[in-house]
Amino acid sequence: MTRNQREECHAIIHAASLAAAGVGGGLAQIPLSDNVVIVPIQVAMIAGLGKVFGVHITDAAAKGIALGMVGSFVGRTVSQILVGWIPGVGNAINATTAAGITEAMGWAVADRFEKGEIKSS
Repeated sequence: MTRNQREECHAIIHAASLAAAGVGGGLAQIPLSDNVVIVPIQVAMIAGLGKVFGVHITDAAAKGIALGMVGSFVGRTVSQILVGWIPGVGNAINATTAAGITEAMGWAVADRFEKGEIKSS
């Protein structure tokens, strides 16, 4: 990955993570409601990362990639059920978890784009 690509990925991934944190924190008391907003943020992030590597990817393919990483959502769901309903604490934990998962997903997808594992769709 070139320095320029890394910087572009960094900007895209951190913007998506910040947006996911805002949504996750704001909707913490309603279990799973934030997925409706966070998944489109992640889809846009994946499409943006594709552009960095010259790969055109449809929204449907990007959504498939995001949902294919479903294992990471299990931890988020558990944290929402256990503490998400507690005002303040639940908001902070849900925001942090949403941001962390989005960040990890973004760098994993960027790595797959760099390696050519994700092709134009």
